[in-house]
Amino acid sequence: MASKLENFEQTFDRKLTAAEAYANRPRHWMLYTGIVLIIAVLVGWSGSGIRFTGMTTTGTEVARGVLHGVFSPDLKLMFGTGETDVPYLLLQTIAIAVLGTLNGAILAIPFAFLASGNIMPKPVAYLVRLIILMIRTIPSLVWALMWIRVTGPGAACGVITQSVCSIGMISKMYITAIEDLDTHILESLDAMGCNAFEKIRYGVLPQLTASFISTTIYRFDINLKDATTLGIVGAGGIGASLVQCLNSRRWAMVGSFVWGLMVLALIIEFCSTRIRRKLAHGA
Repeated sequence: MASKLENFEQTFDRKLTAAEAYANRPRHWMLYTGIVLIIAVLVGWSGSGIRFTGMTTTGTEVARGVLHGVFSPDLKLMFGTGETDVPYLLLQTIAIAVLGTLNGAILAIPFAFLASGNIMPKPVAYLVRLIILMIRTIPSLVWALMWIRVTGPGAACGVITQSVCSIGMISKMYITAIEDLDTHILESLDAMGCNAFEKIRYGVLPQLTASFISTTIYRFDINLKDATTLGIVGAGGIGASLVQCLNSRRWAMVGSFVWGLMVLALIIEFCSTRIRRKLAHGA
């Protein structure tokens, strides 16, 4: 009986403590109200600068043509083996994304270590972070327009553009992983008499490998989609042929390119999701 009474008293005390904590909770309603008002003002101000006058006759025709092409694609173009057919152009797009991602991932490693505040002095880290920020602020299409003057139109321009653009995003993710390192492991290895190489091999790399690979795969997904849009400015890939077909209104060919891009995106998304899940959970 005494034990039940003690349990009842403890339960009552916990409920009372929870009720007191709820009653004494911080009230930030003024802050939340201010944030909502600021967002409402920004939305209203942004909407005031947009004027939608409806779809033009040309736009409606293009929309109908694209839908017609999607449902009646050019099968010869879709399954052909020539350099102007969908499979070859998709492979070229994948090659641009793979090379651009790998180059960017490798070049991002020294940038990330130099920009990590727990490894390098603060002034050096801030300077390198500023360089990374400058790289990230320039859109990929602008980079492509600059590099196309150097390399000329073609896949090489796409690879260089994606390599540079990947440095900015991948470095940022790498820095987060490096600054989250468990330094106690390094201290334990140091106490065991390990040299610098052994500490990197057994203390640093096991903590960073999974994060680095996951970030690289995520960036590859982005680069694969960017490789299509970069073709618009002549940086190789399937984008250039797609724009030419749109301009000449060859809707069946447009449908073939659209189907190829959709199937490729689904395959890459499925594979990358499985790999990231394997890295995160081991299953």
